[in-house]
Amino acid sequence: MPLVVRTRARGVETLTLDAPESRNALSAALVGELADALTAAGEDTAVRAVVLTHTGTTFSAGADLRDPPAPDALVALLRQIVELPKPVVARVTGHVRAGGIGLLAACDIAAASHTATFALTEVRIGVAPAVVSLPLLPRTDPRALARYCLTGERLDAAEAARIGLLTAAGDDVDEVLAPVLDGLRKAAPEALAETKRLLTARVLETFDRDAAGLTALSARLFASAAAREGMTAFLERRDPEWVV
Repeated sequence: MPLVVRTRARGVETLTLDAPESRNALSAALVGELADALTAAGEDTAVRAVVLTHTGTTFSAGADLRDPPAPDALVALLRQIVELPKPVVARVTGHVRAGGIGLLAACDIAAASHTATFALTEVRIGVAPAVVSLPLLPRTDPRALARYCLTGERLDAAEAARIGLLTAAGDDVDEVLAPVLDGLRKAAPEALAETKRLLTARVLETFDRDAAGLTALSARLFASAAAREGMTAFLERRDPEWVV
């Protein structure tokens, strides 16, 4: 069964992460399928914009600890979203954790319902939000980001919108997105592509400057003793040994 389901309506291609049993964790397989779907949408002249959404109660739980993607594969996926010549819109009705926040930050527009929650939980399993920071740092409030990256605290949709992680939040995410998608459908395709290029230039500068170093940092941390303890504790549903 596909892990990413593709549908289309009036020029908007919807890519639905469809692995609810794993909370849409970013496995090597899911990352590969999503990259392929994005490539196809980017090359299709009938596609005006892409919506990235999910089944189940979780948009994405982050990296799949049982089948994690290579760090460079996740970097490539995030960069692909940023560079895609079509606007990419995140539609969230559930929880977003760790690497899933990287997907959200890479999108041009992100909206969520008030049922959604967010957390950068990497420090709680002994690693750092290294790769995730590439699209996240240029787009969010630095003081707020310091708090949530260092503590792993959960934040709600209103707070996520306040700090720049989300574009907007509301009771009904489809009502929030209706005028957005209507506006994208009215825009000229080439104008959309060039406008997106202007808006993402600063994000891509961060990728150009920092991606190699952060990929190496991510690989080193995931191979560390602290990460082994943190991931084991997470899978065993217990506190890791460093909790005081």
